[in-house]
Amino acid sequence: MPDSTMRMQEVYNRGMALYTISTRKEYEEKVLHGDKLVLVDFWAQWCPPCRAMAPTLEALAKDLDANFDVVKVDIEASRENGLLAQERGVQGIPNMQLFRGGKHVDTIVGLLPRVALEAKLKPLIA
Repeated sequence: MPDSTMRMQEVYNRGMALYTISTRKEYEEKVLHGDKLVLVDFWAQWCPPCRAMAPTLEALAKDLDANFDVVKVDIEASRENGLLAQERGVQGIPNMQLFRGGKHVDTIVGLLPRVALEAKLKPLIA
């Protein structure tokens, strides 16, 4: 199995901060110790609304890169991810939790159009 630095996929080739994590250490580094607003997307591959939300999250990660990170947590990709989702109270997906300075500030559950998601994010980015 590759080490965590190889598992963590940092997508900079398109000018955005979008991370896919699979360990608690990665979660702590990107979410709890991050200096930007962080949206943690708890999702699963079998979930159609989760897959439909992905392009919106990618676009926002690109457009708001200087102030905003997206961290994707596939709840079924690893045991750690499943436990993390359970600890964070995830009962339905997509479940998007917002963090600033390592502190939870809001939770969004379900598929949202970009305009509605941006409306929730803008006051938190300022």
